Order: sequence, then C-alpha cells, then structure tokens
Amino acid sequence: MAERLTTQQVAEQLGVKVETVYAYASRGQLSSERAPGGKGSTFDAREVAELAARGRRAPVRPPTGEPSAGEPWASRPVTVRTGLTLIENGRLYYRGQDAVELAVRHGFEAAIGWLWGLGTDAPVALRVPPATAEALARAAAALPDGIRLPDRLRISATVAAALDPLRFDLREQTVLAAGAALIAGMVEALPRTAPDPGPGASLAARLWSRLAPAAPTPEALACLDRALVLLMDHELAVSTVAARVAASARAHPYAVVSAGLGATDGPLHGAASPLAHRLLGEVLAGGAVPVVSDHLRTGRPIPGLGHRLYPEGDPRAVALLDAVGRLDGGAAVVAAVAEVEAAAGPAGRPALRANIDLALAAMALAAGLSAEACEVVFAVARTPGWLAHAVEEYREEPLRMRARGSYTGPRPSEGPERPERPVPGLS
Repeated sequence: MAERLTTQQVAEQLGVKVETVYAYASRGQLSSERAPGGKGSTFDAREVAELAARGRRAPVRPPTGEPSAGEPWASRPVTVRTGLTLIENGRLYYRGQDAVELAVRHGFEAAIGWLWGLGTDAPVALRVPPATAEALARAAAALPDGIRLPDRLRISATVAAALDPLRFDLREQTVLAAGAALIAGMVEALPRTAPDPGPGASLAARLWSRLAPAAPTPEALACLDRALVLLMDHELAVSTVAARVAASARAHPYAVVSAGLGATDGPLHGAASPLAHRLLGEVLAGGAVPVVSDHLRTGRPIPGLGHRLYPEGDPRAVALLDAVGRLDGGAAVVAAVAEVEAAAGPAGRPALRANIDLALAAMALAAGLSAEACEVVFAVARTPGWLAHAVEEYREEPLRMRARGSYTGPRPSEGPERPERPVPGLS
C-alpha cells in the first residue's frame, strides 16, 4: 500500500501552511482521503513528492536594472522567445499545429490542453471551486444594473484573486490550475440569459447561456466553440504584451489576466468587433454601398477589414465565416460580409478581406448575440493564451520588459531660474 501522509506532514514537506495544502487538494493537484476514524485527511506521499519536485525551479538571475558600463539601452533589445504561436505564410499555428485544423477537429477545452503543452487527449477541466463560484455570484448580484459584460469579467478576475491563497505560487502547474478555474469563473460571473446547460456542459455551452436569449442549436454551439479556439492566442498582440509585462514583474496569474483584459478594452483590439457588429447591422438593414460610402466620406476606417499579418486574408475569419454560414440566417450575414469587402475595395486593386473581428461580429448577428457578446467571447478565448505566455515569461529574467524612455522635455539646466529673493508668504 502506498505511503500516506497527514495534512501536517504534507505542509511540512512542501513548506506551506495547512490551509494551502487544502487549496492544492481543491484544485486537484493532490488527492486526499479521509483518515481512519474520519478525523482529518491523508495524502499520497508520491504525489506530494512530485509536487515538491516541480516546485524546485532553478534560481532566476535577478535583474541588473542598468546596462553594463558603456552599453546603451538601445543595444539591449528585448527578444520574446515563445514556443506557443507562429504566424507564417498566411497561416496561424499553435505549437506547430494549424489553428484552423485544431478548431475544426477539437473543442475549446482540448485546444487549451494543446496550447498548454498537455496534448489534445487531455482536455482541460474548466471548473470553478464551489466557494469561489458562490462568492462570484454574490459579487455579481451586488453590482448595479447596466454594468457592461466586459466590466464584469474584470471584476470577476479581481474577486477570484482575492479568494485564492495560492495566487502568488508561480509554479507552472499551480498557475495553470488557477487559470482553468479563472476561465470558468469569468463565465460563471456573467448573468444567465438562457437555460442552464448543466454541470457537465462544455465551456462554450455555459458561455452561450450567458450571452444568448435561448438554448443553442448544435450548429450555433459548434460555431461558438470554433470562435473560442481561433481566438485563443495570436502571438504578441498588444494584450499579450501587456500580460507578459505583468508576468515579467512576477505578478500573479490573476493580475496577468487583468492586464490583458485592460488592453482588450481598446477599440483597436478586443473592442474592435462591436464596431464591426454595428457596421454589419447597418449593412443588413440598408446595403453595403451607402454604409461603406459614409465611412469613406467621413474618413472613418471600415472596421473588420484587412490585417497586416495576413495580406492575403485572415484564415481565422475564413474558418469562422464557414461555420456562420451553416447557422439559420447565417448565409445572409456571410453575404453581407462579402458585400462589405466588395464595396470597400479600391478600383483596380484587390479588395481587403474580412478579419476575425468582422467574422466574430457576423457570428454574433447570425446567432442573435449583442455587440458586447463579441468582446466577451474575445476576452474569454484569449485568457488561456495570456496564461500560457505568463508561464513562459516566469521562466525568463524578471523585469526584462522594463523599457526606457527617450526624453524630449526641457533639460534640467533649461528650467526656470530660482528666485533671488524669497517669495512673500513662502519664506
């Protein structure tokens, strides 16, 4: 029989508090059994030893804070090494796997397993601990009416962090376990608008019940699942850079996700799809030519068109629009996207193609989802990517992302002179 350890013995071996041992158990990182007689719990000694071994990381060299003598800051560019996402020849790859193929063959949980280096045969269980779920529900109920759904996501990350005693444990397994619970918690914190899909439902089904007014068709659920996988990571997008900067300062994973969420609030990133949602709604109501002409006349960019990393077209948009076309009413929305592409194309030059923002807006319109829902899908989908980048950044030299400014203000010698006589009232 395998050796069993008491809770106190586990705490001593890991160098943590007893409460932390129970937190490990609640996350599934340690399995517990009731002790003989029903008093306390016991733990498998081998599991404890493996967890302790995973915590013995090589020491990280502390930051120097300044370059070496005679070495300017410009000669120390930050190179972000990543084994997560590659964009090459107009395609997107997650750990060497074509992202479109991964989205077609696997759901969100299995795709997270792949991105996190666990393989697609180990779908990540996205479940929030009951105590955290209860606290998130209380926090959500206390919010005033009219709070935007993306703002609820940011609040949920803060609440979940405050309840996690292991949030400062930056070991990979602990970070990813916290991340899995956080992803589920972000969805759990949103108000339900459709029937509960049940405890064993996929994250896509649970998210749908928070965004849509009615239960989904199988095609609609598959479309949302595909969108989540396609949006999971995109190399060093601005929100990912923000997340890595936070991780560089050794912020805990909840703070890393909060940094990423902050960057998605900009209309040029995570909040771009609601603008495309509005544009596409106007096109469906009145045709593409007058809507596009109005944008061009007023000098406004046409949201959802073109991507500098995909000059021949965004493969994520193609894959998502293919799924949108299978929805009830989806063919009309996809046709409207094609009309926008044609109306916006300059004469004699190739037309700009829809990017993932316009495709996400098309999915929302075809499925009867709001513009806010686009932002939520983007943020929830991108969270496992931020966490994967955080794990990579935790292995690097801390604070390496610290930039230096190129000062353009007045030099100290150029400032106003000191008064020769005391200023009345200030002596």
